[in-house]
Amino acid sequence: MSAQVFHSKAPFRLESGQVLPELQIAYHTYGTMNADGSNVVWVCHALTANSDAADWWSGLIGHGRVIDPTRHFIVCANIIGSCYGSSGPHTVNPATGQPWYTSFPAITIRDMVKAHCLLRGHLQIQQISLLVGGSMGGYQVLEWALTEPERIKRLFLLCTGAAESAWGIAIHTAQRLAIEADTSWQDPAPHAGALGLKAARAIGMVTYRNYQTFMRTQSDPDKEKTDHFRASSYIEYQGEKLVKRFNAQSYWLLTKAMDSHNIARGRHEDIATSLSHIQQPVLLIGISSDLLCPPEEQRLLATYLPNTRYHEIDSSYGHDGFLIEFEKIGKILQDWQ
Repeated sequence: MSAQVFHSKAPFRLESGQVLPELQIAYHTYGTMNADGSNVVWVCHALTANSDAADWWSGLIGHGRVIDPTRHFIVCANIIGSCYGSSGPHTVNPATGQPWYTSFPAITIRDMVKAHCLLRGHLQIQQISLLVGGSMGGYQVLEWALTEPERIKRLFLLCTGAAESAWGIAIHTAQRLAIEADTSWQDPAPHAGALGLKAARAIGMVTYRNYQTFMRTQSDPDKEKTDHFRASSYIEYQGEKLVKRFNAQSYWLLTKAMDSHNIARGRHEDIATSLSHIQQPVLLIGISSDLLCPPEEQRLLATYLPNTRYHEIDSSYGHDGFLIEFEKIGKILQDWQ
């Protein structure tokens, strides 16, 4: 299923004060909205995903799954700044007639949510029964719950946090340094910075998994080896795979947006107080072996969100567990609904 695209010709003001002359948002929908609009499930995706949530989260979304298009109207929008159809570095700047590339302005999680709100209005959705997001998608869910509390009925959060951690910012900075070390990354070309992006993905893969996962799946049985190790081949392969489907300009831009995430920023209060304003029922899941957004981040959310049920899944898959452990996640969500 190909994405639909919503074009808004109205200027779109970013949190920075800069203005996009127009906006386009790529999105997927599955199922049909019921007569009273009470069956909407909106999925917010993470860093390098796209709007086809039924593809990358097929264990949870689809016929016979816990989020089922025969019962739900499911929406997922590609975040602005990405490269899967929404306005970003590879879309055309109307002022120049050329792609934005690295001249695309800085964006924040709040800008992404503002674009989601615009699409929600276009789709004539008055309320969202369940707003779902893991990792960076969870950042969007938390911001949206504070932006339009009257529209959001329930939240489902996985492997996420109330603010980007110093650990996360350090990882993103290392990834951007890898991209910036590729002298081609600012070239006005579609594949600029490909080697830098490959290196950035390599850094990311180490944080998405963990020691136990690599030892179990990437250890070499041959004790005589001195080169061409299985773990090296795996990291090379993962880097090459991302380069084929993503671009360095979007990756650099979106990691900056993640660093900006702090729900207390500009609200003249601390994180605990900001979380206390989110009154909706919340289902929250953490993964025991998550290095990137460890369970302590979810426990902080559980402490200050007033109406939360927290589950911690014992899994060796690390941060990627929220994309892999769909049977355990689906059972928890089914029991909660």
